[in-house]
Amino acid sequence: MASKRMEMRKQIEAAEARGTSAEAPKKAKKATGTKTKRVKEKVQARKRLVWVVYNGSMKEEGRFPYDQREAAEEKIELLRQKSKKMYFIQPLKEVIGEAPGSAKLITAEIEEDDVKAVKKAPAEEEEDEEEEEEEEEEDDDDE
Repeated sequence: MASKRMEMRKQIEAAEARGTSAEAPKKAKKATGTKTKRVKEKVQARKRLVWVVYNGSMKEEGRFPYDQREAAEEKIELLRQKSKKMYFIQPLKEVIGEAPGSAKLITAEIEEDDVKAVKKAPAEEEEDEEEEEEEEEEDDDDE
């Protein structure tokens, strides 16, 4: 090993004396028997834990952030008062950054009027509007 270094040094000094570049000769690559393969680690998606309120047939009734379990329990009590069906809470890990609208958190209680408006069929809405107009006319007549 020392003799190789001495030879390399002599070659470099001779090249410097001639005025050419002082680059060392390149070493030949050794062939290796096995190649190591780099495996890229899969990036795990970020997730958050939320409370999901389900009914007895596993239909989702609402989602709440993890720190709002009390609100989820209040939602269960509200649903139980409306009907005697079974409701329960389960934690769910959802991926952060999903497509918008696919997993929205419900933080406020749904008002009863909003629920009724969603459940009504279009024909029922027309009937309700007619009834309201009749009631307004009766109120006007009374005055």
